[in-house]
Amino acid sequence: MFPNLDVRHLHAVDVLAEELNFTRAADRLHITQSALSKQITEIEEHHRFHLFARKNKRNVELTQVGRLFVEEARSALLHIDRAIQLGREGSDSILTVGHSPDTDQAWVSAILAIRLPLYPKLRIQLVTQFSSELVRSVLVGELNLALVTAPPDNSQITAATFAETNLYAALPQTHAAAQKELIALQDLARDEWILFARRVHPVIHDAILDASRREGITPKHAHDIITAQQAVHLVSEHVGVAILTKPTTVGFRAEGVVLKPLSDTSLCFETCLIMRTGHDSRLASEFARSFLRRFQPQILPPKQMELSLST
Repeated sequence: MFPNLDVRHLHAVDVLAEELNFTRAADRLHITQSALSKQITEIEEHHRFHLFARKNKRNVELTQVGRLFVEEARSALLHIDRAIQLGREGSDSILTVGHSPDTDQAWVSAILAIRLPLYPKLRIQLVTQFSSELVRSVLVGELNLALVTAPPDNSQITAATFAETNLYAALPQTHAAAQKELIALQDLARDEWILFARRVHPVIHDAILDASRREGITPKHAHDIITAQQAVHLVSEHVGVAILTKPTTVGFRAEGVVLKPLSDTSLCFETCLIMRTGHDSRLASEFARSFLRRFQPQILPPKQMELSLST
């Protein structure tokens, strides 16, 4: 493919090009910053061109050559992962489906309940990742399908809406707004806020902050959390109030905490089943249609549903 290059090098370049920061890229790759720097240096020195311009010790920006290289490297990675996935599908009929940590468990149950007559030995492998990771994993072929709330617009992704996800406020029972049916952001203006970390749900995180700015609120940011259960626990400890998707797993209840929907209509998001555009998996297409038939008629008319994940 490329002289003296392997998938590890290409993946390192791809991730660094996304993050433009050695610390974040190394964390995603689960290697040290020095190891990542060595991989990038190996490529640049051997091929005598610079992919990245160093802004400082940690931050970089792509050079013109780097932008061209990354585009082709991503294409190569997609082809490699596609070949692996097709081989795996042909031998074992394994379907890999991703979802976020706060996914409604009813959706997971629906995935596990699907039976396809053409694939009697089908095995489902579930993978839990943050929303941005789910999108990337679908793009590179690590996941066949994923359930993603508010996926980004991307021509390489086909997304079919099957549910609407609203946000809720988790409040102490003693909070002044705890008896209201709907909670406005203004009701929380004086509290410290507990939010999903941006890397968990970047679109939701940014939308909450945008909505607060429109309301003239400067949030007192207390904690970033990964799961709704973490948030509810912190609320029960009187750390602040949380804004989150509704917890659906067993064990949500926490003494002294109430959960109320937010009134801001801009804080409602489409949850989609996503897959890579132009994929070649008949199995993934059949499975996607079966899943969507359970939910989508409530969201889309039949013709739009049929077109949304056509092969």
